[in-house]
Amino acid sequence: MPADRLAIAPEVADALRDGRPVVALESTLISHGLPYPQNVEVATGSEAAVRSSGAVPATVALNGGRLLVGLSRDQLETLATAPRGSVIKASRPNLGFAIASGGWGATTVAATMIAAHAVGIEVFATGGIGGVHMGAIDGEAPSFDISADLDELARTPVAVVCAGPKAILDVPRTLEYLETRGVPVVALGVVEVPGFYSRASGIPAPTSVADIPAAARVIRAHEAMGLGSGLVICNPVPEADALPLDVARAAISRALEEAAAEGVTGGAVTPFLLARVASITNGASVKANIALIQDNARVAGLLAGELARGS
Repeated sequence: MPADRLAIAPEVADALRDGRPVVALESTLISHGLPYPQNVEVATGSEAAVRSSGAVPATVALNGGRLLVGLSRDQLETLATAPRGSVIKASRPNLGFAIASGGWGATTVAATMIAAHAVGIEVFATGGIGGVHMGAIDGEAPSFDISADLDELARTPVAVVCAGPKAILDVPRTLEYLETRGVPVVALGVVEVPGFYSRASGIPAPTSVADIPAAARVIRAHEAMGLGSGLVICNPVPEADALPLDVARAAISRALEEAAAEGVTGGAVTPFLLARVASITNGASVKANIALIQDNARVAGLLAGELARGS
């Protein structure tokens, strides 16, 4: 990527130059996920969680025709308070358009991975990855809706720490798609794929490791083999904030039925489902979501530190 399309914050540039651990963070939760001021609180809390683990946070966004790798507090506030609809939600398909627009853009998992890899950041923390939407493959859904995150994981060698695929997705088919595309899915400290809002999903993890040093060894071995893809490192939501699996499943099932009844399609599906699940669970899903975002940032910082020490 041309250097004039990147603006790396001085703290991030210094850490990368010195070989110190850095963790990339996405910005769609700031512009498209949470209301102000909660979006700022969660974003700064995630940065603080990375720092608590001994790493440097690099929240990624777009402005002025450049990818910003590391936001100042003023930049973060500007993004957080921008009018809804004025910030482009940037992924690989529209990244060039977002850069050319010159305005603010927030990065999805895919776009954040692109920026991280461009500057040499090995670890990225997010809430949950996108995936195959319910009914997208069997034709029940009105569109063939598969997130660009999955192909980005297949082509961009960044380790993504998350709580698994978002629970509103078709998780088994998301895992099958990742397997087909050669993307390792590694559960951290558990034997099932985390259920996003829940610690378990009932779905056995393709692979699992006991702890962060073991995860770092997997990443280094994967890299050494020249396999070229990213990795999904699944960290379950903290137990104190987790929803029981049956509660989460019931809320998601009801939200999906309501979306179908109201004819919600395309890009409107995910925000509709998340909002309805939040309402159905009386805000418990939001509490779990915030907790897992910040815990993933903490774990990503520890993992980046382990990698920087030469695992």
